[in-house]
Amino acid sequence: MTAARKALEEVHLLRCSLLPGELLQFTEDAAIWEALLDAYSTDPEGVDLPLVDSAPRFEVKTEDNDVWFAVSLPQEYGKAGAMPHVAVKGSNLGRADQERWQAAVAEALEEVRGSECVPTHSPCEGIDEPIRRYPIYELISSHLLPQVHAATKDARRAATPPAVGVSGQQTAQAHSPRYHALFTSHHLKSPQKRRSLSQWSHELNLTGFAKVGYPGVIYCEGAREDVEDFVSRVKSMQWLALRLRFIEPVLQTSADPRRQWTEIEKVGEVVEEMRRLGRESCVVEMGIGSAGFASNTTR
Repeated sequence: MTAARKALEEVHLLRCSLLPGELLQFTEDAAIWEALLDAYSTDPEGVDLPLVDSAPRFEVKTEDNDVWFAVSLPQEYGKAGAMPHVAVKGSNLGRADQERWQAAVAEALEEVRGSECVPTHSPCEGIDEPIRRYPIYELISSHLLPQVHAATKDARRAATPPAVGVSGQQTAQAHSPRYHALFTSHHLKSPQKRRSLSQWSHELNLTGFAKVGYPGVIYCEGAREDVEDFVSRVKSMQWLALRLRFIEPVLQTSADPRRQWTEIEKVGEVVEEMRRLGRESCVVEMGIGSAGFASNTTR
């Protein structure tokens, strides 16, 4: 696999995982790479790379923070040990902040590099096939963007007067817009992940479900900030082929307010559960429940 094709696969995965307010922009040959990315989304196996002979350069940023990351790849990207180069940018970054963020990038790179040294097979997850690693996706989605969001929350918290109490917090939560989100992954078998999902759903007052086994499906609904927090936590874990299918406002409130977090085991139960909530189209339109869904989650 060429560096360009390997990068295209990873950038597509990264873009699919971005939350609202997170942006990815190419900085060189932008029109070419956007066209290639659109073609890859339609037909991953059929996309041709005749116009480029190097990997892309791009920036990843959020709308509510001045810090962003400029990513470039070495010519040998895709070979063992070749890692992306990430520079920290910001129009108002002081020297101390620049050094702190660059140290965070270096630490994240080491963690991602270390994750590539795990065994090819993972008995604890029940995987009996080689695991494909995605350094760009892991670095940006699982490490750097969550840190940017945490820094933004800390800054807002520092600028906000102390809370008036639990009742005030509940009132604010009641007026927060309702959101829902859906993930798919190659599988969901880890007992630790399943416990974490259940614990987070109760902590954040979310409803939803996790479809365990092959493939994995995770759905949640709640206040916007709580859903975004949940999504960020899910993305911070190690996954095989995790995709954020959507995170968006809920058009109608679910009919059963007593519903809590639950686990299901069959793809058909995913469709049935979403049908019960009046949201069957959310999964049917993306092929969940079809014969080819399980294989498509591994792409």
